[in-house]
Amino acid sequence: MLVYDGDSDSIQKEKEELPSYLPSPTIDSADAREKYPEAVLVTEEDNVVHEAKTRVGKLLHRVTKQLAHWGLEVNGISPIPEDQRTDKRLYQFFFVWFSANANILTLSAGTVGPAYYSLGIRDSFYVILVVDLITCAFPAFFATFGPKLGTRSMVQSRFSWGYYGAIIPSLLNVLSMQGYLVVNSIIGGQVLAEVSGHLSATVGIVIIALITLIITFCGSRVLHWYETLIWIPNVVAFIVMLAVGGKNLINAPVVDPEGPAPAAMFMSFGASLSATVVAWATLTPDHGVYHDKDASPWRVFIYAYLGFFLSSLPAHMLGAAFAATAVYVPEWETGLGDGNDVGGLVAAILSPTGGFGKFMLVLLSLTAPSACAPTMYTVCTSFMTIHRKFARVPRFLVAVVSTAILIPIAIVGATRFYSTFVDILALIGYWLAPYCAIVMTEHFLFRRGSYSLTAYDVPNAWDTPRHPNLPSGFAAMCALAASVAIIVPCIQQVWYTGPIAEHGTGDLGMLLGFVVSVPVYALARAAELWYVRRRAVRKEGTGAGVEAGRGPSDMAQRARGAGDLFRLW
Repeated sequence: MLVYDGDSDSIQKEKEELPSYLPSPTIDSADAREKYPEAVLVTEEDNVVHEAKTRVGKLLHRVTKQLAHWGLEVNGISPIPEDQRTDKRLYQFFFVWFSANANILTLSAGTVGPAYYSLGIRDSFYVILVVDLITCAFPAFFATFGPKLGTRSMVQSRFSWGYYGAIIPSLLNVLSMQGYLVVNSIIGGQVLAEVSGHLSATVGIVIIALITLIITFCGSRVLHWYETLIWIPNVVAFIVMLAVGGKNLINAPVVDPEGPAPAAMFMSFGASLSATVVAWATLTPDHGVYHDKDASPWRVFIYAYLGFFLSSLPAHMLGAAFAATAVYVPEWETGLGDGNDVGGLVAAILSPTGGFGKFMLVLLSLTAPSACAPTMYTVCTSFMTIHRKFARVPRFLVAVVSTAILIPIAIVGATRFYSTFVDILALIGYWLAPYCAIVMTEHFLFRRGSYSLTAYDVPNAWDTPRHPNLPSGFAAMCALAASVAIIVPCIQQVWYTGPIAEHGTGDLGMLLGFVVSVPVYALARAAELWYVRRRAVRKEGTGAGVEAGRGPSDMAQRARGAGDLFRLW
């Protein structure tokens, strides 16, 4: 619970007049609306009392109340209570992530193989198939945390990284997802600019960013509605592109005429592609916190996995095929330009259809927010997790700031798309590897895959740094340090090539970072649990806990908490 200066008696009195959790406006509940007609959901009920003491606070409070009255989501990062996790529309896990990936950006990720790493169609397809089969499982697994725990992704990370240690992935996630927004906006802006000579990529970027802001501003219910429908024009556009450009794809050589590509190119392309898929792992929990808490984790996993795989695989392959063929089709090569204008390539492919092709370009560009909106939503929740003071900033205000930062960076980055794209993917992939390894090892090895109150105790532990169900962060820091030690020598980027990568291995940083993090975290976490349990029991027995200012009951609780996790392990 947050602590504020001021008249504590008056604050406490006002707090008592508010329920602990107010009903969510994202869930249609006649009883809830009748019981709390003026309900305002913020990060903590204290915030309404505190913020209303300043002019800005009063204004934000009025805006928040009005947004809630309109039915928009105004929740912060507080875990969603079980009685609000009732949405049984699990099919949304499929459509949200199918729409988020069946778009122009995913197609662009596939073009990186031929355009940036000089791979042929067949080689690119092999890499895409293997990578998508494996990596789609990561965001699908993380999606189960939403309905089962009701926590946002970076709040859930506190249960493996520790309360203060989780600041690191929260900060990195904000930076990475903001970079991902830049790439999305560049693609959408470039495509929109091809519709008319009166539009530039800069104007297109601004339009895409503003549409993303509107969807994110409205919250979870509007976002889910949008994602349930927006895949339709994207799929239609892809089918039209394949129908129009298919004859050229047939004429293109399947095997690179210059001979097999070096193994390093396979690994580097696979690493870049993996980053685009695994990056969704830090988003998926955020978009399921209102869904049925009793739903089978396997059902949630399957819906999400199919959503990712059935959209990513065709889009990646289509992008690789078009980019590899562009060399043999002068119009396509001209559209692609110096390799930095994916929008020009798409426009060239659709040009034989005339006005209908222009219409398809508009649809493709205006559906770019299908990937941007979930990303910006998570930027907001991750920013609010960095510090308790940040948690008091309304999510819609963070979205406005994110948009203001996004637009100028995207305008500058549009002139060098592929290098910007690959650099951002590298940043995302290198830290995501240890992040996923740490969270998954904690969940499966130490909490035995359980989402129970004994394993997590989310309502009491999520914002309590010294709660026994939260680790200290020591194990996560050890795993992160070990992963960095192996990732740096394995990096292969334009700006740096490590000593291991110099021997022709390709970029193994993400893969080895994950592999190393698992045993290091497991050993360090086991040692931490053993030490905490022994220390708590010893202090309880000698009365040292009382001398240190902690009662025996507190020490006993810490001993029991560590003991429960130790026994689970």
